[in-house]
Amino acid sequence: MTEIVLIRHAETDLAGKFCGHSDPDLNAAGLHRLRSIMEEVAPLGITRIYSSDLRRASRTATTISERIGAPVEFRSGFREIHFGRWEGLTWDQVQRSYPTEAELWVRDFPARSAPEGEAYRDFTARVEAEFRRVIAQHKNTPLAVVTHSGVMQCALTRFFGFTRDEARKETENYGAIVVVTPQDLREIDSMGIRA
Repeated sequence: MTEIVLIRHAETDLAGKFCGHSDPDLNAAGLHRLRSIMEEVAPLGITRIYSSDLRRASRTATTISERIGAPVEFRSGFREIHFGRWEGLTWDQVQRSYPTEAELWVRDFPARSAPEGEAYRDFTARVEAEFRRVIAQHKNTPLAVVTHSGVMQCALTRFFGFTRDEARKETENYGAIVVVTPQDLREIDSMGIRA
């Protein structure tokens, strides 16, 4: 297996807010960053792109696809976690509107989800299943996954040996690009892939 390039989508107007299954398009800063993302990934030899089907990721992926000539496939399994009633809110707004739930969420995360949101265990199971399918299909093909920070953090910690802090730091910027290689890949028993 060769490199997997994990790419966080470019910026939207919901930057700084809970944005899980909300579906904003890229803003002006995101479109500007998208030009440099294309140039950064162009020399990486990517032959296949997978992407979240949400607009901010799909537009990022489509633009990269057009630049490098690699096909792109959209998969809902690469969506960010759903934040339920907190979608579109800042943390300050959450704390004001949902003080008890916010306190419990901070205390009990990842065991507690946002009100009417996706359970973290369901999110990680979804993301893991999607990555397993993609990795199994493309053991010897350089590919990219255009997705969201939470999805990238899940993959980096569960499959590629990153600590939570390392994964958070690598994915904190819109348009973040993280290249992982076979020696980074942890054993995935059900697929028989070993680092």
